[in-house]
Amino acid sequence: MSWSSSRVALGAVLLCGVALGTKAPGAAAQTPPGPTLLRNKSVRGTLESVDKSLNGLIIKTDTGERMAWRFEAAVIAEAARFNPGDPVVVIYRQVGTADKSVTALAFPGAATKPIYVNMTGRSVVLHSGPAVDGTCGRANAGPINESPIGSGSLTEIADACWCCAPAGESCTPSNKSGLGRALLVHCSP
Repeated sequence: MSWSSSRVALGAVLLCGVALGTKAPGAAAQTPPGPTLLRNKSVRGTLESVDKSLNGLIIKTDTGERMAWRFEAAVIAEAARFNPGDPVVVIYRQVGTADKSVTALAFPGAATKPIYVNMTGRSVVLHSGPAVDGTCGRANAGPINESPIGSGSLTEIADACWCCAPAGESCTPSNKSGLGRALLVHCSP
């Protein structure tokens, strides 16, 4: 796919989302978490293209769907370092019925350890801990480790589960860690 056709495709996907009355998922569509329970979800697939001029990327999901996501320019600049066909995971929280709050954009296999890059624009704390029977997010799973990460900085963890929150706040490690590089986009308790 050429650059111009990929840009048209991204624009069309984003326009369809607006035309249908839905928000395009991603940083631009994020809403601050409210008092409702937020469920962690993820979309797995491969990177199809990155369009810096539209601050967007298109992925082809493992189920064959094409999805467009919008992010801040700094996140897009980091995502542009990866190649079409590279594995990608968009980790988000479902907020209400249609809104999504993206937590991280991960590139499995891009590193030999779980590396987390703070792209939120403020200091955050990565909370990590063990899984229980292979499941993250269980109460009293064990000790929680805290790794402060300044804006633009990175850290690595050895624990099976993680979450991130603004400095001074906490969260329950409910995301599975994996070998690769994760760009932290929005951290919330």
